[in-house]
Amino acid sequence: MEENLSVESQPVFDRRRAGVLLHLSSLTAPLGRGGRAFIDWLAAAGFSVWQFLPVGPTGADRSPYFARSDFAGNPAFLDPSEPPGDAGDWAEFQQATRPWLEDYALFEQISARFAAAPWWEWPAPFNRREGQALRGIRRECAAGIERVRTEQFAFFVQWRRLRRYAHARGVCLFGDLPFYVGPMSAETWAEREQFQLEESGRPAAVAGVPPDYFSALGQVWGNPLYDWAAMQRDGFEFWRRRIGAQLERTDVLRIDHFRAFAAHWAVPAGAADARGGQWRPTPGRELLARLRAERGALPIVAEDLGLITADVTALRKEFALPGMRVLQFAFDGSPDNPHLPAHIGTDCVVYSGTHDNDTTLGWYRSLDEHTRGYVDRTLGVARDSMPEALLHVALGTAAQLAVIPAQDLLGLGSEARLNTPGTQSAANWSWQLAPHALTRELAAHWAQLNARAGRA
Repeated sequence: MEENLSVESQPVFDRRRAGVLLHLSSLTAPLGRGGRAFIDWLAAAGFSVWQFLPVGPTGADRSPYFARSDFAGNPAFLDPSEPPGDAGDWAEFQQATRPWLEDYALFEQISARFAAAPWWEWPAPFNRREGQALRGIRRECAAGIERVRTEQFAFFVQWRRLRRYAHARGVCLFGDLPFYVGPMSAETWAEREQFQLEESGRPAAVAGVPPDYFSALGQVWGNPLYDWAAMQRDGFEFWRRRIGAQLERTDVLRIDHFRAFAAHWAVPAGAADARGGQWRPTPGRELLARLRAERGALPIVAEDLGLITADVTALRKEFALPGMRVLQFAFDGSPDNPHLPAHIGTDCVVYSGTHDNDTTLGWYRSLDEHTRGYVDRTLGVARDSMPEALLHVALGTAAQLAVIPAQDLLGLGSEARLNTPGTQSAANWSWQLAPHALTRELAAHWAQLNARAGRA
């Protein structure tokens, strides 16, 4: 079986395709009218993949990478005009959500009671999930708990309708999952045995990355580390449920920070920066083997950006997982840069930029004169041809899948940037697709380009 595995064995990677990156938060009523209209445009434009970011409910910072639950859906994405589901939908919903819905509903009610304080600061009976305290919340907050159930049922029904609509028009859904769980999440509260936590529930050690050429201090993310020994003992049940829930919604799933499957950077809790951390081994191969034994070819894309060591690449290739290449990273002057178009192979997804990059036009305008000239010469393009020139290059690479952010399709500048990592800017995660921005004329233009590149 292993010898026959290849990237092309994944359904989404069975042929050359093109997709668009647009998070649901950038649309109005994305699980209803807005999502269907976008899918219609994608199909008309020759795109067959819609990529988006994690879809869980977010906190005050609105970051989809610090979700309050990896299993729940964000009710902000609902279309209030959509009809409700029926009794058959309800029965399926109850079966699908039984492992997590009750905990999530309780978590949100207790969080509201204590003004959104971190759960490790809740009074002991609630922090420790004592039966009497939880029974009291069920009685006193019955209306709130029922509201959460109703919202999640609507999300379940609308998502399933949207996915069927996409498939009927030849469009696949490409989801995203952070490697780590948010510290203030229902999962860390309800399944604390899966994490390295102190008695209070505070993380005993946290995730991050070591110092590199991006940051002399490294990065401290604050997510609790997994208790990998506990996960090995129960056969990685938490991870299997976590990935399974996402693959019920999507056709292919990107896993952020894939390198942590090989080894993870552990930072002592409370450290001011990441310099005091250390690499610790992760039983990622064992976990991926368990997933492959259950599912066959894994519909997973490995986010392998940054400083990637040989063991990470070997792990990705062993399980035939596509990696990522980003054209904005290609122009540091090194002839060995893996993001250069000539070095991009079939076993990857190529992007002009990601959700963490500036738009291509904003990036190009920010370059110094020397680098801008190098980009123009390398691509053989005229200065006034950006950003579309880079998008043509992406479509023309050998990558099985080329993904273009919606902002780049529209030729927008830095004002349309979705996120600036390491900042708390109010602009992060707030960009909205303007009504009627995706026109029939634009669809016809991209349908021609995708056909020319063999991706339509």
